Amino acid sequence: MTKAIQFHRCGGPEVLELTEVPVGEPGSGQVRIRHTAIGVNFIDIYQRSGLYPVKLPAVAGNEGAGVVESVGPGVRDLKVGDRVAYTALAGSYSEARIAPADRLVKIPPAVSDAQAAAMMLKGLTVQYLIFSTRPVKQGETVLWHAAAGGVGLIAVQWLKAIGAMTIGTAGSDEKCALAQARGATHMINYSKENFVERVLALTEGKKVPVVYDSVGKSTWEGSLDCLQPRGLMVSFGNASGPVPPVTIGILAAKGSLYLTRPTLYTYIASREELQTRAAALFDVVRAGKVKIEISKQYRLAEAAQAHRDLESRKTTGSIILIP
Repeated sequence: MTKAIQFHRCGGPEVLELTEVPVGEPGSGQVRIRHTAIGVNFIDIYQRSGLYPVKLPAVAGNEGAGVVESVGPGVRDLKVGDRVAYTALAGSYSEARIAPADRLVKIPPAVSDAQAAAMMLKGLTVQYLIFSTRPVKQGETVLWHAAAGGVGLIAVQWLKAIGAMTIGTAGSDEKCALAQARGATHMINYSKENFVERVLALTEGKKVPVVYDSVGKSTWEGSLDCLQPRGLMVSFGNASGPVPPVTIGILAAKGSLYLTRPTLYTYIASREELQTRAAALFDVVRAGKVKIEISKQYRLAEAAQAHRDLESRKTTGSIILIP
């Protein structure tokens, strides 16, 4: 048995319960991991609330790092004692778990377990968004909402490293200052300013070729108004709530716009893609071009509080659980 955070019904943070669940021994192609750090992400909240349905009861969480404790038959690339990390595997809020070996990546010596747990989902999200969903070119200007969040702080640093300029948004002067210090070219405090008007002013009316939006409902329409003709709206999250049903004609009316709603899982579906994208992420972190910001650590038993803080926008950068 192992301690885990489980929920038997969907709802607020109060449905998260510290309990014990069986672990067992790894089967063919599997390993058992002893977690040393666990990432906390908005997708965990979406699953807990019921926005993203999951089979109940469920162990919360989708990202973690730890040490291989036991190896099942047929596993050749991993051995007991290896430090590994993963994302997009439900059930990470636990002291230990069974995981498929082909969904794990080894953590390089220069990267800590805490860093790995804090950056796999967020860092791989940035990697696929700016290199695959809409490859950003040197000299381009992009709009990135929630630039002081876990994904946003990685994004502004990585975009700066490739020579792009970022107009970021955040909800306080403190968050704006943090994101700008990490690499955002311009920051907009959307609690004080109209971000559409500011984008128009900053770009001298030219607008931007791509908007990366994890906020959702509250920024959706304004984001479309920030796009150049034939620009791309990348909607990849729902922090303020899901975007309402869309009348597709709005894309024509606002300038032959493109719209995509990508997910990380489809960009790391193959073992090869997972390894390639993880290697790029580890490389940029080891080079010091992207620093992983862990603003707070919580004990595993404090998972509900971690969710409350994340939902209420009290956090910046990444937050993690320590078993």
